[in-house]
Amino acid sequence: MAVQRWAAVIWEKDLLSGWGTVTTGSETFGHFPVSWSARTQTPEGKTSPEELLAAAHASCYAMAFSSTLAKRGTPPEELQIKAVCTFDKVGDGWKVTTMELEVHGRVPGINQTQFEEAARAGEKGCPISNAIRNNVEIKLTAKLL
Repeated sequence: MAVQRWAAVIWEKDLLSGWGTVTTGSETFGHFPVSWSARTQTPEGKTSPEELLAAAHASCYAMAFSSTLAKRGTPPEELQIKAVCTFDKVGDGWKVTTMELEVHGRVPGINQTQFEEAARAGEKGCPISNAIRNNVEIKLTAKLL
């Protein structure tokens, strides 16, 4: 059974001086203000597609990694995941070039090597990783606490 989620944007004016508002179907987040300057300069209280992509990736990876650990018989006590999305000028255009995932975790019963191997396996099973793979370089750092 397929599941669909949605988000919508209302945009005003041109790219450089304009702004928009992102809303989601769940209404969980309210309205997100978004602008070009929030993407390329300082956020000043606004978000960007890259920040939203990083949030999606961090939360998706948390689910995939926790599932991987549980299936191996070592469920995590806690995972702390940070995703950093890099948006850069490439040639004449702009591109999401890298996504860096950094995970720290408390997982009883495994060592650092096992944690790193499970972290890589979790990344391979993450639907957001798989959606951007081969287009965006994914870097992963895993440290057992």
